[in-house]
Amino acid sequence: MAKSGKKTFGLDQFYNGSHNRVERGLEVSLVAVVDVETEVGYALLAEQTVFQGECPDLTRMDYYLHHLEIAQPQLPPQVRYLAVDGAYAKEPFVTGVRALKLDVISKLRRDANLRYVFEGEQKARGAKRKYDGKVDLADPTRLTMVRELQSRVKLYTAIVWHVSLKRKIRLAYVLDHRKPNKPSYAVLFSTDINQSADEIYRFYKLRFQIEFIFRDAKQFTGLSDCQARDVKKLDFHFNASFAALNLAKLDAHRQQVGQKPFVFSMASVKRRALNDHLLDTFISTLGLSPTVIKSHPNYQNLRSYGVIAA
Repeated sequence: MAKSGKKTFGLDQFYNGSHNRVERGLEVSLVAVVDVETEVGYALLAEQTVFQGECPDLTRMDYYLHHLEIAQPQLPPQVRYLAVDGAYAKEPFVTGVRALKLDVISKLRRDANLRYVFEGEQKARGAKRKYDGKVDLADPTRLTMVRELQSRVKLYTAIVWHVSLKRKIRLAYVLDHRKPNKPSYAVLFSTDINQSADEIYRFYKLRFQIEFIFRDAKQFTGLSDCQARDVKKLDFHFNASFAALNLAKLDAHRQQVGQKPFVFSMASVKRRALNDHLLDTFISTLGLSPTVIKSHPNYQNLRSYGVIAA
């Protein structure tokens, strides 16, 4: 995120995904948990990335791994998978996550160095054969088709050896033929080779909930508005911003009525809070009876005026 001045802790060159380039500013790393049923993410722990000059012996991946390590005791016990961006699909990070007894779900580059695992009959003597040729990601004919996700979009899978990660992985290969003249594909993977390709695909899509957390925190809870420069004050501000967003989600969940799927919109939360304040002002200023007004059948319609329809 952008930060003016020269004395703020953590100022360094970081990749800005919004502008698709490296820029000077601050970087905040966030560990979040996603409710698989409601598909809503909740921030768990935010940590500011230390600039390289402060810790020259640590790489960025070392720092991200340390962040996960200190956040792990706060994770719900049923959490088994860590879904991360393809930038984290590097051997030191993946090995570190596995040491924490979590499995990684991520995305591979289109030129990833993969080998098919040999499953044929071995020779009676000599070294055992491990591989059965290089994986050509542009040609999925040797992969196993799972199902069609939607019209002309198919899901394939295979267990392969990743040369750089130095381990077997389960592929979830998505082939998109909706543009016949320009087919495209995405290669997802999990370090849990027993996990289904369907689940890998579903969990990786849920990873994008963290993008919504950052968006809402920037737009509604002041994530980018801190003027502090001290590391402790910055840390408090970042986590307070995410905590406010979590509380808004929990409050919206408690107010959910009926059997409709839970849909969260921070813009709607803000609008409803404004409506509540405005209605209370009308009641107070005009000397109306709060009990009579708030028990009226149309009062809830007024509270929801202008909110985003789910």
